[in-house]
Amino acid sequence: MSTPPAGTTQKRLLSRNDYLAPLPIPTGEKPCDVLNTIWRKNDVFVDIGNYSIGSAVMVIWPILVIFLGLAYALNDSDALIVGACITGIPILFVIQGLFREVPLPVRFNRQRREVCVPRGDDEYWIVPWESVTAAATQQSSVSQAGRATMGLLIIGFENPDPQAKDDNKHFSFGFNCGGGTTAMALWECIRSYMEIGPQAVPKAAALNAGESLRFYIDYMRDKAKTRGWILTLLWDGVFGVFIFNAPLAQYLQRKKLYPPPDLTYPAIIEWSKPLPPEQWAKRSAALETAIAKREAELAVQTAQASEDKP
Repeated sequence: MSTPPAGTTQKRLLSRNDYLAPLPIPTGEKPCDVLNTIWRKNDVFVDIGNYSIGSAVMVIWPILVIFLGLAYALNDSDALIVGACITGIPILFVIQGLFREVPLPVRFNRQRREVCVPRGDDEYWIVPWESVTAAATQQSSVSQAGRATMGLLIIGFENPDPQAKDDNKHFSFGFNCGGGTTAMALWECIRSYMEIGPQAVPKAAALNAGESLRFYIDYMRDKAKTRGWILTLLWDGVFGVFIFNAPLAQYLQRKKLYPPPDLTYPAIIEWSKPLPPEQWAKRSAALETAIAKREAELAVQTAQASEDKP
């Protein structure tokens, strides 16, 4: 499956696609795990998971709040009925998700420069890191309420088996992170881990379900350092708690992911063990050249931005 080269951007009237890999060159964004996708990280590998029941809660909860507010303000029980009709099916999906097994993570091994992609109880792919595809995609719609933009980070893998059936040749997963620079920052968590090292990316998500409230308080303290306590309490304290119910979302997310699922294939357990440094896989010459070119471009952009500042 061919894709445009990394660094290519395709813009249309209401859409934008930024192609990030292959080859995985720097995006210029700082790594930021906006969806807590890093489930396990060490010097050998990082496990990236795509399970976001907490995000579903934070989407459904504001709708419930709106209809509860309307029912109270108008003293009209019909608003409750309409709200139940709109949110009923999504709530059932959330409840169903609480009883499902969490999908296995994809494991990126930086020493071997390979990726383990689980495809079933007894099946997995070992994919070369430099063959992984990634794209940040955005779609916009315009209505009377204004312009609304949604986006994804999509990461794709090719089955290394040339004899694979057509329905088992490709696999991809998407992260609902909004596309654009946010998707690039999320992709940088993986790219920077593989090309720079574990110290270049955030820590694995703290997933202890019993400490969700403490985590949220620590999160607010961290945000207050950069934007002050007033904005932090307004946004994360008032909106985060009462409008989006972030503590409940965090609790459910952590309850399902504590501990995060592990890859128990015997061969992958061995594959995940550390190698002597002299046996570590190296970048290809093509990637070395592409990274050097991209870093030079980013340096020029940074210098121009500094000159433009008053």
